[in-house]
Amino acid sequence: MKVRKAQAGEEEKRKRKKAVLFCLSEDEQNIILEEGQEILQGDVGTTVQDPYLHFVKMLPPEDCRYALYDATYKTRRAQKEELVFIFWDPESAPLKTKMVYHRSWDTIRKKIRGIKIEWRVNRLEDIQDRRTLAAKLGGQSVVSLEGSPI
Repeated sequence: MKVRKAQAGEEEKRKRKKAVLFCLSEDEQNIILEEGQEILQGDVGTTVQDPYLHFVKMLPPEDCRYALYDATYKTRRAQKEELVFIFWDPESAPLKTKMVYHRSWDTIRKKIRGIKIEWRVNRLEDIQDRRTLAAKLGGQSVVSLEGSPI
């Protein structure tokens, strides 16, 4: 997600991933990309007006997930992008599922390079409020996230 080619064409830029969800395989032995649960950079502004809100809606309310979100935000001084790794661990998820995801947490974290922020979220209210993510990205200096004011 973070690898950028200086000479990337417009089509290649549109195919970059803005957000992806990871889940466990059916046998719970592998961590896999969840099919159909991604946002492409090319979708932003066309089919997806608010990528952060769309991302939050992708999270299953009663099941755990790992997620990568390429956050674009603005501080008082500059426009920035940071890769955020999220462990979605809702309180309503089954205990067995929570245990399996907790055991795998460290494994996936070590495999992904370029993570700026790690965030474990248990409540939908915490992730829906973009101010919470903004605080993790830069505190009071963040003035907008994904083009929306904080």
